[in-house]
Amino acid sequence: MGTVVQLKNRINNSYSELKNSVEEKLVLVEEKIKLKLSSKVSLVDEMTSYHLRTGGKRLRALLTLGAAKICGYSKGGRDINLAACVELIHAATLMHDDVIDNSEIRRGKKTLNSIWGNQSSILVGDYLLSRCFEMMVEDGNLEILKLLSSTSAEISQGEVLQLQHKGEIDMLEETYLKIISAKTASLFAAATKVGSILANKESKIKEALEFYGKNLGLTFQIADDTLDYNSEIKFFGKKIGNDFYEGKVTLPIILLYQKANSNEKDELKKLFEKNERDEEELKRVLLMIKNYNIISGCYAKAEYFINLASNSLSIFDESKEKEILKNLTSFSLERSY
Repeated sequence: MGTVVQLKNRINNSYSELKNSVEEKLVLVEEKIKLKLSSKVSLVDEMTSYHLRTGGKRLRALLTLGAAKICGYSKGGRDINLAACVELIHAATLMHDDVIDNSEIRRGKKTLNSIWGNQSSILVGDYLLSRCFEMMVEDGNLEILKLLSSTSAEISQGEVLQLQHKGEIDMLEETYLKIISAKTASLFAAATKVGSILANKESKIKEALEFYGKNLGLTFQIADDTLDYNSEIKFFGKKIGNDFYEGKVTLPIILLYQKANSNEKDELKKLFEKNERDEEELKRVLLMIKNYNIISGCYAKAEYFINLASNSLSIFDESKEKEILKNLTSFSLERSY
């Protein structure tokens, strides 16, 4: 999709608008995260400090703050506490993810597991999740506690489902969507729903924001998986072909397999049955992806979820907050990092 770079400035503006609209609270979220990550155990402190330095978009925290704002929550700091909590759940899953995938690079920097090893990374991820549950209990709202704890369980199940289907070249799109719905979209949905719970909104508002978050998350993950076959590390923060080298079957490969001729299908099947794949094999797959116009096909699939996310906000009156959340759907699809 040639518009990715062309639209970069406009798209990044939607993310920046959300960030700027809650900037004062986001600073407090960062402080809360630092406070919760601190530890008397020097290795934990060293690893969490390194994690903080790797940065990140804080998109899930921003969604919590943005959803709370559109719902009129203004008094108190519960949104700050829970935005930090949602972000720490995400951070913990990334640490576990990198161990499972044997990843060496994230956000353009070495992963925790590549520096300190798998055992330490898993334990520090567990430490983060423990801190999250402390924060949920501190908040004291049973609905939020139930939502975030069940979301954590859903993310784990998504990871297992992905592992179960690893290398399955003829994976159904339905299975792929189940995986990314659990792994990614569930936390987006929880982040936006938390904002409405904080403001004591009625069920239809909660459901609308949850639906918005889920479909935003699906769009975000489809874009992420597509960028892996259509980007460079300088734009994206992870090396192109990462999913291919790890043997992950994502939407570009699913659509390619559907369109490929019988010889190409056999070739793809053999590639993903192997324990390792090399650069020449990636080039061959990239050529097939280009020939069959797979990237455009992936973005067309994502457009469906963009429309669902955008339409779910129709329940809200027109406002700056609503416009920012609507614009964010384009950012999630067409971002270049």
